[in-house]
Formats: sequence, C-alpha cells, structure tokens
Amino acid sequence: MNSNSSIFLASIDWDKLASEYSKVTQRLKVAETKSNYQSNPPGCPQIPPSIQLREYQQKAVVSWMKNKGRGTLKMATGSGKTIIALAIATELYQKIGLQVLLVVCPYRHLVTQWGRTCEQFNLRPILAFESVRNWQNQLSTELYNILSQNQSFLTVITTNSTFIAESFQSQLKFFPDKTIIVGDEAHNLGSTRLEESLPRKIGLRLALSATPERYLDDIGTDSIFNYFGNILQPEFTLADAIRVGALVPYLYYPILVELTPSEALAYAKLTKRIGWAINQNENLQTNETLTSLLMQRSRLIGAAANKLEALRKLMSSRLQTSHTLFYCGDGYVESPAVSYRRQLEAVTRILGIELGYRVNTYTFETPLAEREKLRRQFETGELQGLVAIRCLDEGVDIPAIKHAVILASTSNPRQFIQRRGRILRPYPDKKNATLFDTIVMPPELDRQTWEVERNLLRKELKRFLEFADLADNADEARTKLLSLQEKYGLQS
Repeated sequence: MNSNSSIFLASIDWDKLASEYSKVTQRLKVAETKSNYQSNPPGCPQIPPSIQLREYQQKAVVSWMKNKGRGTLKMATGSGKTIIALAIATELYQKIGLQVLLVVCPYRHLVTQWGRTCEQFNLRPILAFESVRNWQNQLSTELYNILSQNQSFLTVITTNSTFIAESFQSQLKFFPDKTIIVGDEAHNLGSTRLEESLPRKIGLRLALSATPERYLDDIGTDSIFNYFGNILQPEFTLADAIRVGALVPYLYYPILVELTPSEALAYAKLTKRIGWAINQNENLQTNETLTSLLMQRSRLIGAAANKLEALRKLMSSRLQTSHTLFYCGDGYVESPAVSYRRQLEAVTRILGIELGYRVNTYTFETPLAEREKLRRQFETGELQGLVAIRCLDEGVDIPAIKHAVILASTSNPRQFIQRRGRILRPYPDKKNATLFDTIVMPPELDRQTWEVERNLLRKELKRFLEFADLADNADEARTKLLSLQEKYGLQS
C-alpha cells in the first residue's frame, strides 16, 4: 500500500465511526426508516426505505469498522452480503466522503445482479465487462470528474477477467485514496494471477464469500486474508440463515447409488493413485498430481451411469411437480470418455422425451438474455424444470427453485455449500425446499486402498451429515446415511 493510502487510513478514527454507527442503528430500531431517509443526488449511495438491515448485518458493518477498514465476511448464501457491502459504502460516503466503490466478481451475471442492487441504493454503476468500448471511455471520464471534484461518487462493477486485463489495470492508478474495493466470491481472488492484480494503493478492502477458504490451496487462502483482512465476526452459517428467515427450511433425501463394475474398477485404481500421491507429498496444496487425480475421480462419480436410473425412478412419481432444478455437473470435463455434456443430454432426454416433463437446459454457456427468458418461464411454471451445469456454484439467483435433484458429486466444500445453499433462497409462497442428493457408494477396495478411502470419505460424509442434521426430516436423512457410515466404520 502506498504512503498516501496509509496516511489516509491512519487519519480515520475507526472507533468513533463504529460507535456512531452503532448509536444510529439503535435509534433506527425504534423509529420509522422512512423518517430517517434523506435523498442524495443520483449516483450517491443511500440506503433505500425498503431495506432494513438485520441485526447481524449491522454487527458486520461495525466489525469491519473496528478492524480499521479491512476484513472478510464469511456468511451463508442468502445472508445479504451485498447489502452489507453497500451499507458500508453508504456510511463511508456520509462520514469520510468516500468517492469510489469498486466491485470485482467472477462472472458477468453477478455484475448485472450487483448492478440491479446498486440501483436500489441510488447508484449509477459502470458495468465494466466484455468489450472495452462499452465502458473504458465512461470510466476514464468519470474518474477525471471525481479527481477534479465535478462528480461526487463513482461505482464500478467488473468481472475478474476484465479486472486483470491491461485496459482496466491501467486505470487503477487514477482511483483516489477514498476508494473501497469489494471482492465478491472472494475465494476466486486467491489465484496467483488475480492476487497479483489487486491494487495495493487502495486501502479500504472488503471480501465476501460463504466459503473464503480455497480448496487444497492454503497459500491462496492466506493471500486472500493478507490482502482483504481476516474473517470478521459474526460468521453467519446456514443454520443461522434458516433461523432468521434469510433461507427457507428444507427436506433432505439422500439417494445412495452404486457404481457399475467398470466404474468401480476405475474408481479403485484412481483411489490407489491418490493414496500414493498423498504419501509422496505432504504439501497437499501444491500437489498438482493429487489435485488432478481428485478431479478425475470426481468426474467419474459425477457421471456414474446408475444415477440416470435413480433419476428415472424418482421422477416417475413426481411428474406433477414444478420449479425443479436438475444439477448435472461442474462443466470442467474434457475427456470424451466421461462427459458431463452427455449426462446433461441424457437427463434432458429422460425427463423431456421419456417422461414428458417440461424442461430446458441452463448452463454457463447460455447467453444472458436467454437465461432471463428461461428464468421467467421457470418462475411461471411454463417450464417445470431446468437441467443445469455450473449455475449454482457462484452467485446465480433463481430463488423460485422449490425442488432440486443433485446428480453432480463434489468433494470441494465450497461447491457443496454453494449448490445446496442457493436452493434455499426465499421466494413468494415458498415455505420450504426439497433436495434429493445422489451419493455414490464407494466399491469394495483392497485393505491399503480402503484406508485411503476412509480418510477421504470421512470429510465428505461429515458435510452430508451436517446438511442432514439441519433438515426438517433430520432423523430420516441421517438414517439413510447410516449404511454408508457403518460400511466404512465412520460412526464416530
């Protein structure tokens, strides 16, 4: 961080800011929000009368201030992290004259989602992604206006890929000291290329993620916390979100699936190689061989043939349901021998042609305009279901989902939490959600490989059990998983 930014941060009385904010929020609890609402010029942040921060959101704002303008919010999907970030920006604008809000997020659809929320806060954001012709001149002009004091506030929302491009990086030196950078889905920013591109001259920093820790990458995780700051209190779990009504309650039905003989053989070979890789290299986060083997095994599990039969059996008795999401995979498969694309097509064929269930596909390749059309058809019931790839991992908001069938298995805790949490978003007349989770039963293994498998499975099973424990049918869900626990001696 340069000397000007350090001097600026040091000049702020953070304890006073936190104290004053706490007093204001206490007053708002006994007063009408509208009576405290003051209209700012267009483009300058203000909390709209329709939004009342929950107590935990107010505590998060205070926690960030007490941490001197740094920190990572680790909060469940649906907890309102975007609202907290915009509340912080509003308070900084009012108290220290914040001039720029810079939001960096991984995907285009998140840029547009942020844009819609920012507009509720009276902001006029520049959406900087895709062609530089769409945003570069406007960004340069408004930065000049900020620096020349002809403009009070600037909001810029960009994607990770645009952010690291020279066209955007060259503009960062013109951002004033009174800028806050917000990293959305901040676990992505721990990769080497992105971390190196984060501006050190910007001192005010906030990271948002339900799962900031990077999978098998302690170095990348440390780089996130070193830049943005450590995890702030309060953390906000899935249980917390359900308790306060930020997410809906749910029913959870694990569906245990066995591998075919050929799949079981391939699984055993991969597991043996994984054990060898673990023994050869204790530094797991830099073990590229181990990472590759785990991905191969995950793909094998994800495309298990018997999942299709389980799907056919399940949906044959659920043809009158609607608002159902079928989650097929993470989209990273390259091998033609094991193809999530084929699974997507097979699922669509079973549902649409064999069973007459009204579905369409929804993937990361679907254009934004088409996604909006599909979302509307899904909400109205014109489409009973969406067959999806990679739509639940990073911030996609389809709250109308009432039922979900997860066919894709993942050992990545971030993906596990993201996929299930997004199904629980509130929606009008949505009292609860129902989730069917296909879980592959590992095959019989030799003694040495068995020990490796038990250690790998222990962590994965823990997540399934935690999710089962929070369900309204917890006893039923746990009983279903008991056979898996007993087979591998994982009851304790």
